[in-house]
Amino acid sequence: MPDYDVVVVGAGPAGLAASVRAAESGARVAMVDDNPRAGGQIWRAAAGKAPGEARLWIRAAEQLKVQWIAGARAFAAPAANRIAVEKFDGEMELGYRSLVLATGARERFLPFPGWTLPNVMGAGGLQALAKSGLPIAKKKIVIAGSGPLLLAVAKYLKDHGADVVLIAEQARQGALVSFGMRLAAHPGKLRQAVSLRAALLGTPYLTSCWPVSAEGANQLEAVTLHWNGKTWTERCDYLACGFGLVPNTEVAALLGCRLRAGVETDEWQQTSVPGVYSAGEAAGVGGLDLALVEGEIAGFAAAGAAAEARALFAWRDRSRRFAAALERAFTLREELKSLPDDETLLCRCEDVAMGRVRSCSGWREAKLHTRCGMGPCQGRVCGGAAEFLLGWKVGSVRPPVFPARIEGLCRDESREMS
Repeated sequence: MPDYDVVVVGAGPAGLAASVRAAESGARVAMVDDNPRAGGQIWRAAAGKAPGEARLWIRAAEQLKVQWIAGARAFAAPAANRIAVEKFDGEMELGYRSLVLATGARERFLPFPGWTLPNVMGAGGLQALAKSGLPIAKKKIVIAGSGPLLLAVAKYLKDHGADVVLIAEQARQGALVSFGMRLAAHPGKLRQAVSLRAALLGTPYLTSCWPVSAEGANQLEAVTLHWNGKTWTERCDYLACGFGLVPNTEVAALLGCRLRAGVETDEWQQTSVPGVYSAGEAAGVGGLDLALVEGEIAGFAAAGAAAEARALFAWRDRSRRFAAALERAFTLREELKSLPDDETLLCRCEDVAMGRVRSCSGWREAKLHTRCGMGPCQGRVCGGAAEFLLGWKVGSVRPPVFPARIEGLCRDESREMS
């Protein structure tokens, strides 16, 4: 049960930045992630193939002797300043002076008739499967939802031989034009946007367009889309959907941190719990640049390097302004709330349809009366959908926040009793 000055949960961009800056400041640092390699979802790649920026951060962490605990998932907080993690070969407990939560975000799924058919999946999920070896060459793929992730996924799939039939973006054309004009103040992002669009020449990109239903006998065969007041059906092998991102806040909630649009933090990235910090998408979805600078500030602050942290405040403010503009441009429209009918499943783990939960007053009542959110995903899919569709807040996080072995849970229980 080793002790560290700083423990970082999450090894994506924010977690890597926090680990490196804390270690640079003289702290003994451990970085925990449930993946076998650092980089998180955004830098997900095999060793040696990660983007150049990712390799720089990973190499810096190695040179600074950050303790890398891979394939480990934090599932409980058995005592003050201690966190329990489970690896494939057993459970361990880490002590810390400061804790940085860089747990990232997950895709938001919005239910519509047929969304549970095989081969209907998240946009980022399909990309991750393709990176892991799923054959997509010559497969017809429709990509739908909202946000720049759709373009990045489309480019990756197209580069690997997929036939991207179209990209359906729910945002309005006017909002995207206004956002595009703001990119002039961010030359690097403007170049990225132009490069993405150039790579996707010939692929239809429709705004104010979204899926209405998915059809198929045993798996997806076609998707019906809405655009400019009319609908049509497009045959496809895969439908990749992603309606923005939802912060992963389970560990923060377990520790008692206040939540708002993610984990609430102060100017030092410290949460409402002293000694616990949060950075990146967990503290509010804002993209790569914001995740990196928040991670740096959190790492410096967690290690006691206040001056170094403060020097980055102006860069963070600039990144937050861009993130706010991004959020305004891709705000989900009200029409999407009418997509599911009473027979459409909201909770696919427990087969709970929308019609059964509409009369409930909130998340707690829906769980008690219908078992909504009580399946294997523990509300991670239906919770984000219910928040948008019904205005509910998901609560009552209790350990273990992820599946864990009974052996590890018994150890935690015996420690509490002693």
